Amino acid sequence: MSADGYFIGLMSGTSMDGIDAALVQIKQDTFRLIHSLSHPWPAELTSRLAAATGGNPVDLRELGQLDVLCGELFAGATRRLLTEAEMAATRITAIGSHGQTLFHHPHTPAPFSMQIGDPNTLAERAGITVVADFRRRDMAAGGQGAPLVPAFHQALFRHARRNRVILNIGGIANITVLPAAGDVTGGFDTGPGNCLMDRWIQHHQGLRFDEGGRWAASGQVIEPLLQHFLNDAYFSLNPPKSTGTEYFSESWLREKLLGFPTAAPEDIQATLLQLTSQSIARAILRWAEDTQEVLVCGGGSHNARLMDDLSQQMRGIPVQPTSRNEKPVDPDWVEAMAFAWLARQTLQHKPGNIPAVTGACRPVVLGGIYPAA
Repeated sequence: MSADGYFIGLMSGTSMDGIDAALVQIKQDTFRLIHSLSHPWPAELTSRLAAATGGNPVDLRELGQLDVLCGELFAGATRRLLTEAEMAATRITAIGSHGQTLFHHPHTPAPFSMQIGDPNTLAERAGITVVADFRRRDMAAGGQGAPLVPAFHQALFRHARRNRVILNIGGIANITVLPAAGDVTGGFDTGPGNCLMDRWIQHHQGLRFDEGGRWAASGQVIEPLLQHFLNDAYFSLNPPKSTGTEYFSESWLREKLLGFPTAAPEDIQATLLQLTSQSIARAILRWAEDTQEVLVCGGGSHNARLMDDLSQQMRGIPVQPTSRNEKPVDPDWVEAMAFAWLARQTLQHKPGNIPAVTGACRPVVLGGIYPAA
């Protein structure tokens, strides 16, 4: 099968604010984003998924139905993407579908990660070959199944003269350490990205996220609470490491807040933002001390307050979105593009993981292939 062609990447993060769909043309080592969109989750389905995440008990019948319903929705996002791009499904080599994570649990004697969004349903409804279930093969090889985007970061953002860190701020934040003219030397989940801030503003103001960090900017950081957050054991773990919203959850936050019953909600939001920026900056300065610039992708790149805080924490090291790179890439679509690229890697029988990042014993070909016909 030719390595060149059109691929679709589908990604839905822990915030469930939409299915990111990216149509990518790949020619050798060049990537062109043809079209992209965010496909909304129906409110009723989002509520059912939220009830099934984070280790909450879920009935097997409910789990099976959610799997199929998510597969149908991913297919709907694909059809809409193709319609808007005016491209026939027959021209697409494959879809790389991350699926919707329900639970990621790498720290157990039998580690596992569960993503749903039935690839059989997706392949049948879209009429396109699907590559899915990317994380579990890395875990079978002794890795944590995350982060998986650093290999794509290397292909897309490597620079001949600059030591870079690629920072993705989604629900969880993760970094890729990318030295000049070299291969990725490390990468890991630093901790919460947007997830705790999103949950807090949803609870108090009914908003999905704190646009621009304006609510956080209206509050004052509670220093004892910030230190209480940062004392969590996860932040002192050595990489490789990964985490998810089943760990940095509402229950995690409630437990941490028990000693601060009179704190104003906006002050807690300000402190949560500072938690994100400080945990990211500390991780970069400790594990990538030669960094010359930080390129940011994901939804957090639009949080002006967070970006300002990060810039201050990084001690003069430039922090800017991937759209300001010498090869500009919209920060909203980097992760979806990564799964399009990972699908191509799988079809070419090439590894998609980096053992230095995930902790796997060797590079492995990721995912399963579900043919269109």
